[in-house]
Amino acid sequence: MSGAFRDLSVLLADRPGSLAEFGRILGGAGVSLEGGGVFTHEGVAIAHFLVDHAERGRAALEAHGIGPVTISDVVTLRLDQDLPGQLGAFSQTVADAGISIRVQYSDHDHRLVLVVDPDRQAECLRIAAEWDAAREARHA
Repeated sequence: MSGAFRDLSVLLADRPGSLAEFGRILGGAGVSLEGGGVFTHEGVAIAHFLVDHAERGRAALEAHGIGPVTISDVVTLRLDQDLPGQLGAFSQTVADAGISIRVQYSDHDHRLVLVVDPDRQAECLRIAAEWDAAREARHA
């Protein structure tokens, strides 16, 4: 996946129309949503979306009074969807390296998207690349 895609996160009001407003603002700014979701817990809606043009998205949202917006680099990889336990196995590999996964979701192309501590990003990218290489070898 292109390095241009990043995770954009923001707290949204827990009310009808919040997600619609979020989507309209980003769409109006020409920012594409490539995966993600919104989860509400105890009255707070937390949005995490994989986007192109993250800084443009931040500016548009904050100009409309939505924010603060957090932008994070992501790690992406493919899991063998037909093999049960892949999420657990990969997550365990990351945990064994002492890396905590802060956010996990999927993109529109069926890739796993992770946000980890920025200080551990390079190591997690290495682990994901090794996982992908092993998966590719199994399918060769």
